Amino acid sequence: MGQQTDTIVLGAGMVGVSIACHLALRGRRVSLIDRRAPGRETSFGNAGLIQREAVEPHPFPRDFGNIWRVLPNKSVDIRYRAGAMLSEASPLWQYWRYSAPESFARIVPEYASLIAHCTREHEALFQPAGAEHLIRRDGWLQVFRTADAFEAFLDKARDFDTRFGVKHARVDREQLRAMEPGLGEGVCGAIHWTNTWSVTDPGGLVQAYADYFVSLGGTIVQAEATDITNDGAERQRWRVHTEQGMHSAAELVLATGPWSPEWLGRLGYDLPMFVMRGYHMHYDAANGVTLNYALMDSEKGYLLTPKKAGVRLTTGAELNTIDAPPRLGQLEAAEREARDFFALGARREATPWKGARPCLADMKPVIGPAHAHDGLWFAFGHGHQGFTLGPATGRLIGQMMDGEAPMVDMQPFRSDRF
Repeated sequence: MGQQTDTIVLGAGMVGVSIACHLALRGRRVSLIDRRAPGRETSFGNAGLIQREAVEPHPFPRDFGNIWRVLPNKSVDIRYRAGAMLSEASPLWQYWRYSAPESFARIVPEYASLIAHCTREHEALFQPAGAEHLIRRDGWLQVFRTADAFEAFLDKARDFDTRFGVKHARVDREQLRAMEPGLGEGVCGAIHWTNTWSVTDPGGLVQAYADYFVSLGGTIVQAEATDITNDGAERQRWRVHTEQGMHSAAELVLATGPWSPEWLGRLGYDLPMFVMRGYHMHYDAANGVTLNYALMDSEKGYLLTPKKAGVRLTTGAELNTIDAPPRLGQLEAAEREARDFFALGARREATPWKGARPCLADMKPVIGPAHAHDGLWFAFGHGHQGFTLGPATGRLIGQMMDGEAPMVDMQPFRSDRF
């Protein structure tokens, strides 16, 4: 018999580490298992924003103009590999259906109910973890090149404020150039999302939460999981087999992000999941210019964010299989646009980072008990917002495990909803 504990959390990204912290705070003996150190996969490579404004998930393009724009596969914000789309045809078809206006209108407030808690729940972890120095509370700038796009999105921002409490400020061209002197000439204004926070070292924040988890008595096991079995016994029923031995617990939380479909298949679940890949690269700022805020080139679809490692350029989405070789055309196209947008200098790394975002067809994560097994819990499918939603997910899993009323209605996030 291998190491026994109350709960195993499989997956040490932001979601898994946050769950492990909350369960340890509730007095559980918890083992956190991952093949890599905490925060070294998807949570490492994101833009590092805690996005209070991200109350709308990303729908599948449905209007003809947008589809026609994406179809040549040369846009900066989204690219695809035809073979991957064929292999994921079923979940992508469902994604397209859920993106219909009527369905999407129902999904947005459900999704926003999670986002509403993101900054408060991060603060509940980064303060005791001693990681406040990694957090910037000055918001970020969504920058526009054309007046029409700017005014249209301002209407949406006002709606977000009214419906979901998202705060913003309108920034005209002169104000914007004062806030970001390194910007190019082709901008007309920005929306300053003022109650969103940014993180200077995303992987470092996950590691700080992991260190806090260990200080609470938790155990981190860095080992490749090779199998999951259920012995059916009344106690210690879940077993995670690793290359270093077997670990058993009464309850298992699957927080395996984009690798979840493989584990779900082994356990007999078939959920409509697919991945959206992304890339990042770090740069110097040219001519001594400083990037003061995280910036989104809204009409092109990439982000520039100030990080400890340099100015990070993060691409939009690439519809591809998780293990397919890198396709760097999207990053190169984003870099060309970014050099006109901001005073970028030289690349700081020889090889771009590549990662994958775990997506479900209805754009909402699965959070809660598995519908076909006792003692098995799911926490995956957060799409672009796993970094944002990890701590809120951790609190919700803890509340449900202990039979408490969760802080939001969890019906929209059930595993049997499809």
